[in-house]
Amino acid sequence: MTKLKTFFRRLFAGSFKRMFGYIGTIHKETGKNRFIMFFDMIWCIFRYSVGYMDYRVFGFANIKGRNRRTFMTMNDNITISKRCNDRTYFHIFDNKSEFDEAFREYIGRDFLNLEKATADDLREFCKGRETVFAKPVNQFGGEGITKETVTPDTDYEALYKRLCDNKQYLVEETIKQNEQMDRLSPSSINTIRMVTLLHEGKVHFMYALVRMSNGTNCVDNICSGGMYVSIGADGVIHKNAYCDATGVYYEEHPFTHTKFNGFEIPMFFEAVEMCKKAALVVPQVGYIGWDVAITPTRPVLVEGNTLPSYDMCQNYGHIDNKTGVKPRFVEILGEEYFK
Repeated sequence: MTKLKTFFRRLFAGSFKRMFGYIGTIHKETGKNRFIMFFDMIWCIFRYSVGYMDYRVFGFANIKGRNRRTFMTMNDNITISKRCNDRTYFHIFDNKSEFDEAFREYIGRDFLNLEKATADDLREFCKGRETVFAKPVNQFGGEGITKETVTPDTDYEALYKRLCDNKQYLVEETIKQNEQMDRLSPSSINTIRMVTLLHEGKVHFMYALVRMSNGTNCVDNICSGGMYVSIGADGVIHKNAYCDATGVYYEEHPFTHTKFNGFEIPMFFEAVEMCKKAALVVPQVGYIGWDVAITPTRPVLVEGNTLPSYDMCQNYGHIDNKTGVKPRFVEILGEEYFK
């Protein structure tokens, strides 16, 4: 019954026009028959709860049988979050000001909450700084974030009013990025998404990928036209980066021309250990996607997400042996979590 409900929800929630658009794109990429692919997509919605967008990301046109079962679906991801995370603690992660307070030890930067501060406090905070970042406390995907240039001539009363009017209540010290990470894209902080799973008192590191801007934006988010690529367990990139906006895999960054394959992430293992320690700060929330920045001296937390993405880590161009990440989660949590 559950699969039938999921099937019809996915089928009617989706756009057939977009679906056929995806079929055409996959046909160009693989040469697979459009007619067969259409029915295969319908089958995957019913059998695996995989919609047409994930069908393309996962490369299901090239993956058959048992291997399809190794992919974690949207439903699986939501199930893990529901069973491992206590929603009453979500406010710590959903509110950026609360997050900075709770994880002060790991964020590595000064911050100011304008809901508790005055224009004079803002002036004092900005003293000696050239730029700061202003953020809405409860938005994601880089939405509403602005980089503010401050000088001795800045009208702080006006700045304070504008930020409060825009509900950009969190003002943070600008993160200085490690020079090695600047080689990927200097126009943004290229964050590493690191996922941890806390189960029966033990923290497990699940996977990592790095996101970067396309070279023109000051944020690295995929929804803002950015790119991403998986990071190996050795802290090295071994694949080409993917851009959702273009649907293209890139051997090198189109703006900086830095080659991805073989690029070593600085302080990777320190970042892993930091996330594992941070995972114990709010143990009631056990499944977290951490966004990590690498500074010249240490890794720092940018934010935490209570529903980590399940799709980017299973991108067909980044996986090995046509296998998804679900077996790793089953190994830790057991099959019963997914029933």
